[in-house]
Amino acid sequence: MEVGAHNSPRTVEEVFRDFKGRRIGLIKALTTDVEEFFQRCDPEKENLCLYGFPTEQWEVNLPAEEVPPELPEPALGINFARDGMQEKDWLALVAVHSDAWLLSVAFYFGARFGFDKADRKRLFNMINDLPTIFEVVTGAAKMQFQDKLGVTTHSGSKSKPNLKMQLNVCLASQSIHACEKMSTLQSKDESEGLDEEEEEDEEEHGDTLCGACGENYAQDEFWICCDICERWFHGKCVKITPARAEHIKQYKCPTCSNKRARP
Repeated sequence: MEVGAHNSPRTVEEVFRDFKGRRIGLIKALTTDVEEFFQRCDPEKENLCLYGFPTEQWEVNLPAEEVPPELPEPALGINFARDGMQEKDWLALVAVHSDAWLLSVAFYFGARFGFDKADRKRLFNMINDLPTIFEVVTGAAKMQFQDKLGVTTHSGSKSKPNLKMQLNVCLASQSIHACEKMSTLQSKDESEGLDEEEEEDEEEHGDTLCGACGENYAQDEFWICCDICERWFHGKCVKITPARAEHIKQYKCPTCSNKRARP
């Protein structure tokens, strides 16, 4: 199931890449591939585990037979709770255990290859810069981002951030660069104070998190927003191209589509 020890990551950077790959795979299982994940977690089967791999893939399978296993094992029996609680609560529970497993694997490598105090601290800081799987699955990361960008009105409610409006322009133009050009032209006709606000918005773009992989916004990547849950996704993560997005009147992410399709 796992690669041999001779292929294990040995440096902080290699362990972090291993962590990110496994993390992306687990997030896929709990978000974009949630329908398939749900079906594979049949409560009638034996104890099942959710595995994430460095290749950004995931798998639901029985635990390793050898004792002790080559790597720390994920939580056992995630399938037994599937029909005994609400789906969102079950997914959140699996996400929490997946976060714990990722940390145990990363620091297993750190212990095995003798990371010192400085290396362990650096590895933890690199990991801690990413939102947890639980935060991505439950939308906590999105709410934190909205709280940061939201502007309170006189009525006490928060207006929608400029980020969504700017990225919608990008979708219509099929290019992130088109958005940047339009922002530049607009800034010529605005006051110096408005220019400063636009600069702040651009800085905060980097805090946008993909609802599928949990990675940050990048200017050279195509993004699309779900009109139901209002989460942003890399186009590549949900298999939507700029050309295809131009013909979509209302986009529903895989999670929202599956929830509406399931009885």
